[in-house]
Amino acid sequence: MKIWIDADAAPNDVKTIIFRAATRLNIETILVANQRIAAPANATTVRSVVVREGADQADRYIVKHGEPMEIAITADLPLAGDLVEKGLLVIDPRGEEYSIANIASRLSMRNFMDELRGTGMVTGGSAPYGDKDKKAFAATFDRLLQKGIRHFAKQANAE
Repeated sequence: MKIWIDADAAPNDVKTIIFRAATRLNIETILVANQRIAAPANATTVRSVVVREGADQADRYIVKHGEPMEIAITADLPLAGDLVEKGLLVIDPRGEEYSIANIASRLSMRNFMDELRGTGMVTGGSAPYGDKDKKAFAATFDRLLQKGIRHFAKQANAE
């Protein structure tokens, strides 16, 4: 089992939560970005992958290497859609889980908002990342982590 982080825009609070869990549970965690993202020295299961410069290179890397039931953290909805389609457990930094049941509507809303912005309409931005977001992320991450662990334990026992 692996945890994939679309690391360019992941808040530090999110990375801290993930690093603690990865270290405690000995789960390989990969930070993917187009620049080096340092992991804490005590997080021996965390590594950084630097992809070449260019749009969506980190996304392509995660899609190529991620496996079903692994966990991915991203705020990028098109990437989330690709990962959900591939069978990964996907969560955004604010604690929203993306799934087959909700990803199409989320992508549709994103595209609609992009169209509005393209016409010059001011649509506002995201609220600042805060404690409520951090708690929501931690709760959803823990739930998905347990789901992934159970899946891989069952798979290992079957072999």
